[in-house]
Amino acid sequence: MLNIGNLSLPDFPLLLAPMEDVSDPPFRSVCKQYGADLMYTEFISSEGLIRDAAKVSKNWIFTTKNALLAYKYLGVDLDAMRVSAEIVESRNPDLLDINYGCPVTKVVCKMAGAGILQDVPRMVRLTETVVRSTHLPVTVKTRLGWDDKTKNIIEVAERLQDIGIKALSIHGRTRQQLYKGNADWTLIAEVKNNPRVHIPIFGNGDIDSPQKALEYKQRYGVDGIMIGRAAIGYPFIFREIKHYLQTGELLPPATVAERVAAARQHLSYAMRWKGQTLGILETRRHYTNYFRGFPNIKEYRMKLVTAADPDELFDTLDNIARAYDGFVPTRQDSTLQAV
Repeated sequence: MLNIGNLSLPDFPLLLAPMEDVSDPPFRSVCKQYGADLMYTEFISSEGLIRDAAKVSKNWIFTTKNALLAYKYLGVDLDAMRVSAEIVESRNPDLLDINYGCPVTKVVCKMAGAGILQDVPRMVRLTETVVRSTHLPVTVKTRLGWDDKTKNIIEVAERLQDIGIKALSIHGRTRQQLYKGNADWTLIAEVKNNPRVHIPIFGNGDIDSPQKALEYKQRYGVDGIMIGRAAIGYPFIFREIKHYLQTGELLPPATVAERVAAARQHLSYAMRWKGQTLGILETRRHYTNYFRGFPNIKEYRMKLVTAADPDELFDTLDNIARAYDGFVPTRQDSTLQAV
């Protein structure tokens, strides 16, 4: 077992990365079903959380007692971070995670998210404020640094550990890289192998196959991996990685029937959570990856991303199941991209 504070996880856990406008309760529920060990909410700013604390409770829908959940938020104001920690703790999540990794301009221009990498002392003060304000285990997700000249993740890891965080997830890119180029895991390995660091270190970036998961586990020695874009429309990635790590054997890619069933479940959950109209709209981003690689799928995909009636959507999914009965997706079809 691997411990984060008083929380126990399986050895080498698979974490579902927080993704804005993706990691909602319906998506998390499907990923949990197929093997995600720890899931993160979409992030919310500390100020927004204070204004609308109901969002915390809303993010708990579809969470079961067997699903470990970390609530993720960000901010730059010490008092707001403290009050937000108290609000989150009152809802009893398993972890509280601080987002120092979001690279989008509207966040970093406020010195939040990855923007705080330009001011490590302030990052430390903010984190210490949160640690002192909650009994929950506090974890952090961040990047290698602001840019290639300031890859300060080793210093960041040591200082955040020293003020009490219980685990650190590292995306192997700088903020300036956004999601371009290959993730650099060598610095993640340096953090993990630093004799000063004793908290769990999770790696994030470019894990999109069971083979790569095993390779990175062995090469970089991290305590677990965080999977993001490869799970969009393909929650089966967690099942496939776990099986490969345990047996060395590759599972066949998800069948047509499994993909249709997962898409149906995802849509049903989304409509229950968000209401019919919004649930339909926000599930559309996932269909391309559920059926990536299917020949002549364009007509069906267009119906899935334009239909506004649930019965029509479910009928289209049933039609896909019938039309592709006997079709065997290849592993290449399962190499997914963000939408």
